[in-house]
Amino acid sequence: MNDGLEELRFYKKALELWDLCWGDTEILRKDFRGMEIAKQLIRSCGSISANIEEGYGRGFGKEYPHFLRIARGSARESKGWYQRSKFLLAADTINERCNTLDGLIAMITKSIETLENKKR
Repeated sequence: MNDGLEELRFYKKALELWDLCWGDTEILRKDFRGMEIAKQLIRSCGSISANIEEGYGRGFGKEYPHFLRIARGSARESKGWYQRSKFLLAADTINERCNTLDGLIAMITKSIETLENKKR
């Protein structure tokens, strides 16, 4: 049963990022300092798709843009945690993840603007 969520480009990207984050945290958790970053990354990256899911599940009223804002905040937080992992992850990996997160932030922001313009 497809409710349309799986068709959202930014949702697909958030799930792809989650898979990448899972692998990245395998590297981070090998260092005791990286363990703390790994915990934060798992929480913040997981929160992106989880909040998109929750907001989408509540319908397209006021709550959906609210949950998209939370997802966007989690994406920004994830970017910060990736930047702080510079001593343990390869620079290319961090750049790729940050570029993905920048794209996600832009797509979510555009979706919020579109939803709010429809209300006017």
